[in-house]
Amino acid sequence: MLEDALGRCLRCHVLQARDLAPRDISGTSDPFARVFWGSQSVETSTIKKTRFPRWDEVLELRAAPGAPSPLRVELWDWDMVGKNDFLGMVEFPPQVLQQKPPNGWFRLRPFPRAEEDSGGSLGALRLKVRLTEDRVLPSRYYRPLSELLATAVLGPAEEDAASPLAVLEELTSGDCRQDLATRLVKLFLGQGLAGPFLDYLTRREVARTTDPNTLFRSNSLASKSMEQFMKLVGMPYLHEVLQPVISRVFEEKKYMELDPCKMELGRTRRISFKGTPSEEHVREASLGLLTGYLGAIVDAIVGSAGRCPAVMRLAFKQLHQRVEERFPQTEHKDVKYLAISGFLFLRFFAPAILTPKLFDLRDQHADPQTSRSLLLLAKAVQSIGNLGQQLGQGKEVWMAPLHPFLLRSVSRVRDFLDRLVDVDEEEEAGGPARALIPRSATVREGYLLKRKEEPGGLAPRFAFKKRYFRLSADALSYAKSPEWQTRSSIPVSHIRAVERVDEGAFQLPHMMQVVTQDGVGALHTTYLQCKNVNELSQWLSALRKASASNPDKLAACHPGAFRSARWTCCLRAERSAAGCSRTHAAVTLGDWRDPLDPDAETQMVYRQLLLGRDQLRRKFLENSSVDTTPEAGTAKGSGSLEGACPDALARQKAAAARLLEVLADLDRAHEEFQQQEEGTVAPGPLGP
Repeated sequence: MLEDALGRCLRCHVLQARDLAPRDISGTSDPFARVFWGSQSVETSTIKKTRFPRWDEVLELRAAPGAPSPLRVELWDWDMVGKNDFLGMVEFPPQVLQQKPPNGWFRLRPFPRAEEDSGGSLGALRLKVRLTEDRVLPSRYYRPLSELLATAVLGPAEEDAASPLAVLEELTSGDCRQDLATRLVKLFLGQGLAGPFLDYLTRREVARTTDPNTLFRSNSLASKSMEQFMKLVGMPYLHEVLQPVISRVFEEKKYMELDPCKMELGRTRRISFKGTPSEEHVREASLGLLTGYLGAIVDAIVGSAGRCPAVMRLAFKQLHQRVEERFPQTEHKDVKYLAISGFLFLRFFAPAILTPKLFDLRDQHADPQTSRSLLLLAKAVQSIGNLGQQLGQGKEVWMAPLHPFLLRSVSRVRDFLDRLVDVDEEEEAGGPARALIPRSATVREGYLLKRKEEPGGLAPRFAFKKRYFRLSADALSYAKSPEWQTRSSIPVSHIRAVERVDEGAFQLPHMMQVVTQDGVGALHTTYLQCKNVNELSQWLSALRKASASNPDKLAACHPGAFRSARWTCCLRAERSAAGCSRTHAAVTLGDWRDPLDPDAETQMVYRQLLLGRDQLRRKFLENSSVDTTPEAGTAKGSGSLEGACPDALARQKAAAARLLEVLADLDRAHEEFQQQEEGTVAPGPLGP
């Protein structure tokens, strides 16, 4: 749970359910989950004709500031005609969410009212909930730490041992490292420094690697950062390349199997044979199907160099150059290719083929037969990404019939990688926020309810009109229908804030406001209602992304509305009163689930750095045994202080002292904010 001025945000991972009550004549149900937290609710997708649904969906809900609310998850059977049927529910009190977040199977319970209970067993619902709470300070308090991070990536990487990035690299591991990598990539993307950030980590990784066969094979911060970077900026590219073939595999449902131990001759009725099929017949037919799908995949990949995002191509070009400089020997000529294909094929294309739902290529998980077909295709793509170097060396000798095709594909992949890194160096390698959307594209469109503008804020609650909105990089336009010729327009360059609106402002959910400034400096607010929380998040993100580079953004606005001669949020009677809640610049890089919020990302980095503060202090400021004489500087160390020259050691000590000072300032800011919340000090501006 992340807490800011808008309240708490809860993430609920709805995994699966089992043994649900049959509600349909077919003996199954069409289940979906509905999650309630505070005044908010959100639903999963509906899975048809099953008593054992598997959603694997992450739902996010927000609650207003105040005492935490209980979490309730209800299961319902969707019906096309009539009302939905209740299947069961689970509920967790606030103290459970805070002290021991639920993770496991939970028996479904009936509604408290007896008439709502279906009687008998209701099955069970499996959930995994993680609740975290933190305080995000105003942006100005994170500026010194952000500057330290930016300075680190633009400086020498190999001898760096005391910058925030060097400390984080040494501290983190496992799931924490992946989460940190995602935060750092988002943070540097927002600053236009994604390229230098990835190059910094690459230089450190390459410098400490002696065996080229192990380069980027571990889950280091460099590997995880590049992986998360591809997912954040490359998802549209991935969809364009793989979507057609993945859709064919799902729709055609062909039986494919090369492993004789897994071959089921009884399931080969999908393949036309005269007489009883043999293993050889099944193998030949499966080989033809696999090479057909693989041919389409390889053709799509090798022909996509020009469609790969420029920021990805520049990152791969830097990676190519660093590896080639480190391993220039002829026997290592393939290492520069393997470094790129190891990321692009093994950590991007192959995982997306294996589990398309996790990459939004499909709405549902594959059935067992299709899942097996995807596994075979993913294995083949991995072998191509390894440039065929490990063919025939593993236990899966039954993959041998595919080897000729895979080897023919390797040379095409090398040519593709050469074209991929042949990109203009002058293109910006980080992509500032303003470059996240193309100028000519329609970013988002659809029907919204727009509040009718009345003088003096006298519009009643029901004064909303349905309008069709289109957002491009230049304007937010709307009309009565998509075909309507007369359209009104709001220039994107006039937008000064895009914020949620409290439900109590109009007694309506899923509201947002677009605050604009006209030519004479007057502010105007347009209130819009979306049909659900997901659509609200998508519109908020799209509008913020389109207006990311606008100057003179508002630092605060009113989350309520001016009605009955006062603001519904702060109850002030002046219409021109300054905003009572800070604005947000969070945008997304692909969909609404990946927010780009620099304050929240920097807060997480600060929390991680606190874990290594004592270690940093002991290493640089309390270590009096280090010899700093000129003779000591002749020793060749590998990251140890004893091997550093006196000048380098002095720079590292100064960097460590500055980092500790910045962390101490953030500590004080958090303490003062906490005291203000508890009422022990009077509200007012905090120290610098």
